[in-house]
Amino acid sequence: MRQKSFWQIDAFTTDKYCGNPAAVVFEADDIPTEKMQAIAREMNLSETVFMLEPQGPDADYRVRIFTPQSELPFAGHPTVAACHAF
Repeated sequence: MRQKSFWQIDAFTTDKYCGNPAAVVFEADDIPTEKMQAIAREMNLSETVFMLEPQGPDADYRVRIFTPQSELPFAGHPTVAACHAF
């Protein structure tokens, strides 16, 4: 696995250090689930989003969202952060 880039994005604001922060990790297809969970724990934000290649022709990207404790099926501000990062 090669080194990954990530951004910390504050959703729902235009002001720095306000809003709801989420980490967005790019090109995460080769990161195993257990490592995603460990990265989310290390980020220590409410959510960390992993950007993945889409699985269908109608999608531009796919995401997996993790809290420091578990994976979520969906969450609002990390989805907004992922859209902004994309």
